[in-house]
Amino acid sequence: MSFFSIEELKELVDQPQGLCVSIYMPTVQLGSETQQNSVRFKNLIRQAQAELEKYESPPLDPGEFLQPAIALDTDEFWQHQDAGLALFVSEGFFRFYRVPLEMIELVVVSNRFHLKPLIPLLGGDNRFYILTLGQRDVRLVEANRYGITREVEIEGLPKDMDEALQYDETSKDQQRRQEGGAGRAGLQGGGSYHGQGADRENVKEDLLQYFHLVDKALHDFFRNRRSPLVLAGVNYLLPIYQEANTYNFIVEEGIQHNVKERSAEELHAEAWAIVGPQFEADQKKAIDYYHESIANGKGSNDLNEVIQGAFYGRVEQLFVPVGVQKWGHFDPDSMQLEMHDETQPGDEDLLNAAAIQTVLHGGTVYAVEPEGVPDETPVAAVFRY
Repeated sequence: MSFFSIEELKELVDQPQGLCVSIYMPTVQLGSETQQNSVRFKNLIRQAQAELEKYESPPLDPGEFLQPAIALDTDEFWQHQDAGLALFVSEGFFRFYRVPLEMIELVVVSNRFHLKPLIPLLGGDNRFYILTLGQRDVRLVEANRYGITREVEIEGLPKDMDEALQYDETSKDQQRRQEGGAGRAGLQGGGSYHGQGADRENVKEDLLQYFHLVDKALHDFFRNRRSPLVLAGVNYLLPIYQEANTYNFIVEEGIQHNVKERSAEELHAEAWAIVGPQFEADQKKAIDYYHESIANGKGSNDLNEVIQGAFYGRVEQLFVPVGVQKWGHFDPDSMQLEMHDETQPGDEDLLNAAAIQTVLHGGTVYAVEPEGVPDETPVAAVFRY
């Protein structure tokens, strides 16, 4: 099991061959009621077996085909859950994800995995970062509205001020001597830094130098990103880092206290309180942008037009409803779309296909409640051109 990410999405899109089974279910996390998880899971497995048997060329044994998923059904497994569970099975391939989303029970058997319910976790509309600052510890974590998703490992990110400045000053000193300059003879030869915190003549200058090194290490990671960055640390550190910062999307308001005293859940809650209103405002702007685009001929709520645009990378912004499916088949080579009122063998959820293609082509997907789609249509898109 791993956390769902854009890399995982790409693997789920590219890896499978033949029939693909996608299973979603809500899960109980604590107490004796976790027994409900096993009962619900067995029912969904039976439903998946029945769906597999409808195909003209089903797996030789649907039970054996689903065995990697069936093997999860133990008391130990059900004691360690989040709000929802997503499982994906195809020939020789199996993945499952515990997710912080309360899933609707759903089984989809198709030639592709059904991934739309997980789109909100990709953070296209709510990813942000938290940079925790300390003289002895610096960490960058990625988060979305549901929680902290991972710690981002940055090569060369300095995490201890004394070590970072000692190395930096030694490198500079060596360079000065190589250039024949009249620089310091060594760390003890003068200047504002002497290697020990208690001996610093100017702590702010040391911190600013340190944070310049941190910002430099983060530069490549943030080069093509636009997600908000929230700073967290004791209050005197934040304005010093802001002075060193070169990332354009840093959030002015930060978390001003010793973050070591906060759990991951508390840290996320404080950060979301800062960026959540910003994301809500951004989504309102996205809806306004959609209405402007419709008026200018650059938007559409016609599924045929939207899915064609998604496959060819034209969709800049897409609204799709969670818990709603539109069954059919789209052939990108012939540009032919078939839609069915009820799912048929070989069908896929066309809204799922549009969402996946939009994400893979760098667009933003808002997976919202049905009433959250502009004009309460099944789909709403803004085109790049």
